[in-house]
Amino acid sequence: MTEADNATRVAISRAVPWMLGIACTLAGFGLGFAAPPVSRWAVNTLPAVPGPVEILAELSTTWSVPVLTVLGVAAGVALALSVLGESLIVTVDSDGALLSNDEDELYVPRSKVRAVFRDGKDLVLIDSTERELARRGADDLNPRAIVAAFTTHGYPWTDTNPHEGTFTRWIDGHPDLDEETHALLRQRRKAISDEEPDTAADVHRRLQKQGLTVRDRKKHQEYRRVT
Repeated sequence: MTEADNATRVAISRAVPWMLGIACTLAGFGLGFAAPPVSRWAVNTLPAVPGPVEILAELSTTWSVPVLTVLGVAAGVALALSVLGESLIVTVDSDGALLSNDEDELYVPRSKVRAVFRDGKDLVLIDSTERELARRGADDLNPRAIVAAFTTHGYPWTDTNPHEGTFTRWIDGHPDLDEETHALLRQRRKAISDEEPDTAADVHRRLQKQGLTVRDRKKHQEYRRVT
């Protein structure tokens, strides 16, 4: 997608990674004062402690404060970059919507979109057959900015999931679904548990080809049939 001059872009606030970086730095600074005496207490009291604790017990605050502050800065930078990379970026114009992060891009033409809405933490776009064109986590984006991005360019936004009442909680082995479908849902559950988003997304697509839309609610999978 070539970004048009009038395209609207919604991304995570730049204040968030800065706040994470500052929080980690302050945590490292605080630990610089607290870690040596706590480590000395652990060494003198407990029968065995890990090697890093023994090292901290030997340090004075003259060394522990700058060392742990630097480590806090490094951790903050790493965390901020991770959050920025994983966070969804939504770019919308009158021709289509691009949903992207560092590892994935999906373009949805405007002509295919029947409705756009938030479903829990997810941003969802569906077509005229009620199949999902896209489902992406968007809980770290400003909800009002997302609504404005789509409505400004004429997309049919709805404030609620039009199919909310049609989802069923998945129960492994239930006779409403065949064994192949249960196997895919098990695979998706494991992929989410193992933090393998690419595998989970691939299984999600396979389920949708079989006429099943899946979402997550309170650590449980829910599904609805698409006609």
